[in-house]
Amino acid sequence: MSRRRVAVTGMSVLTALGSDVTDVWSRICNGESGISPIERFDCSEFRVRFAGEIKGFDALSHLQIDRKFLRRIDRFVEFALVTSDKAIRQSGFLEGDWDPFRAGVVIGSGIGGLDEIEYQHTRLFDRGPERISAFMIPKLIINAASGNVAVHWGIRGPSSSVATACASAVHAIGNATRIIQGGYADIVVTGGTESPVTPMGVGGFARANALSLRNDDPQRASRPFDADRDGFVISEGAGMLVLEDMEHARARGADILAEIVGFGMSTDGLHMTQPDETGSGAARAMKAALDDAGITEDQVDYINAHGTSTPLGDRAETLAIRSVFGSHADSLAVSSTKGHFGHLLGASGGIETVFCVQAIQNGVVPPTLNFENPGVDCDLDYVPGAARDLKVRYTLKNSFAFGGHNACLVLGSV
Repeated sequence: MSRRRVAVTGMSVLTALGSDVTDVWSRICNGESGISPIERFDCSEFRVRFAGEIKGFDALSHLQIDRKFLRRIDRFVEFALVTSDKAIRQSGFLEGDWDPFRAGVVIGSGIGGLDEIEYQHTRLFDRGPERISAFMIPKLIINAASGNVAVHWGIRGPSSSVATACASAVHAIGNATRIIQGGYADIVVTGGTESPVTPMGVGGFARANALSLRNDDPQRASRPFDADRDGFVISEGAGMLVLEDMEHARARGADILAEIVGFGMSTDGLHMTQPDETGSGAARAMKAALDDAGITEDQVDYINAHGTSTPLGDRAETLAIRSVFGSHADSLAVSSTKGHFGHLLGASGGIETVFCVQAIQNGVVPPTLNFENPGVDCDLDYVPGAARDLKVRYTLKNSFAFGGHNACLVLGSV
């Protein structure tokens, strides 16, 4: 029995560059950056004072919900609700249009409700344990995103959350794909959400020496694969997709944007924060995704790289690509869109999968912003300078994470 095909019928993003997919895509292709000084809190004493922050975000401007309800959810859940709502509506569904028992939700997040953790920790020590909010636990848990999306839309089918650090969203999309392929649901809302631009988030990643220190030039701080890269730029936001059984989508006349054709994953098993320097774990995940898709290496036209702008990670990813693709690696367009809006941790793969769909739809691959001089062993075509017209049949999406988690998707045109 052949497995069911998985269509993408809706998608949305929320980033420092905006919340409209078409507009954000245009700004990326035009080489714009959304990185800026942090305004949410006083960071004058911090080592890092900039981020991919979403300025002036108000969930009520996007959703018809009760203001009292917002007090019961964390910022990362607000992001998930806004983007899932937009993706579902783009797919053509309205309330009551689907069998709720045949619909599901799988959303990834690396950290969850960090805002709530920090706020309630302060209340605990300033005002005592009885002043901790009764809503603290359901606000901060990572599955609050998928749970609230399910409640908001009345979804009754498979629902879960994924927490594999920066690979969370791609793991979530891969799991959602498996749910549809296996016949457990016809429709799954999936992607990732993250809100780590908080004092503890910024301070913690800075202390881990993971962040760029270019406070004087934030828009040039994220420089994937460049010789002068010095760490990633922490960012917030969400990216969601609606995946659907292909036949189900066609039967209702849905606009099919792309197809998820392959999913692969692996684990380095070597270190909690450093990647395998040879890229062998990443290579295994890429190869597994290609095998799952049933395509050969030379059929891939574009790779949306994990490309975080870290010294070890970008080099390891490049070595992994060369290991998998051999001589075809020199013919590939490879770019990282993190130069434009930073690294959204567990949400990054959701947003970047949307951009893979955009590349397929528009016949354009986005540039790698701030790539000027190749780093050591970074010798691929990273699409420097400007977006490029390219017919994309298949694209590979890479996501790698602390803990050695590796996850890759293959998307194809329909």
